[in-house]
Amino acid sequence: MDTGTELRHLRYFVAVAEELNFRRAAERVHIDQTPLSRTIRDLENKLGVVLFERPSRKLVLTPSGEKLLEEARKLFIRLQRIKRVVREIDGRHREPLRIGVADGIAQPKLSECFANWRAQAPNIPLELTEMRAAELVAALRREEVDLGFSFGVPDDHAIVQEAAWSYPLVALLPLEHELATREVLPISELLASPMIACELGRLPGLRLQMDAVRRQYAERPVIAGEARTLAGYVTRVATGLGVGVADAGHMATLRRADIVIVPLAESIHITTCVLHKRQSHGTHKALQRFLLHARTLR
Repeated sequence: MDTGTELRHLRYFVAVAEELNFRRAAERVHIDQTPLSRTIRDLENKLGVVLFERPSRKLVLTPSGEKLLEEARKLFIRLQRIKRVVREIDGRHREPLRIGVADGIAQPKLSECFANWRAQAPNIPLELTEMRAAELVAALRREEVDLGFSFGVPDDHAIVQEAAWSYPLVALLPLEHELATREVLPISELLASPMIACELGRLPGLRLQMDAVRRQYAERPVIAGEARTLAGYVTRVATGLGVGVADAGHMATLRRADIVIVPLAESIHITTCVLHKRQSHGTHKALQRFLLHARTLR
């Protein structure tokens, strides 16, 4: 590769290659589309190859582009490992544990997990980044974060995900709903009303867990709408667009007065998962310690 090719070119290329959309890629790397497009053209000129084709207005990687994406990912993973090794050798620098938090998780147990870690390991700081589930998987694969928390992601051979803790499932109802005065509610009665669901592309783990509950307790549940975030989910319920379910942890965090929370008669739980990349050479000591720590909150 031409020595004039900068890492910036490759970072921008990876963003476009993974998003296959210049607008989303520009948002991801925090620049405007015009300089991003110019950088990609500059990279193609430096390499003397075409990296993208645009049949029917769709952005598609060429074979050269696919190979560059594969090699660029390896390069950035290697750079992350070099950075960590060098910093661990330098005892004056405290390398942080980089954690991705997906799905808008704001449960008390997550805060408890982080607070207890700071008390137990004050020499290993935490670096938290909020992201979507798909972004968390990509960041773990690229080793941009060490571990993450999510309601779950689609199966990926490179990612290990295990249960961290769970909260009971509770019913969410609009204030004027006919079931809102009940002290305990069988889930079959709740599922007889039109429900709000989570959008699969945005909250895949939560949608799959809730779908499993709906399949178990209702033959043909009616989905009245979908939400991209937990806040949007609760807002739809409060507006009266449908009923919902959520974990008791988030309901304790939100404490909204415009919805009614009713315990379910059945013992059903929503699981929060901790995820990390599968490593052939083993996980580093700080990550091992944190994973053991997270398991104590089950």
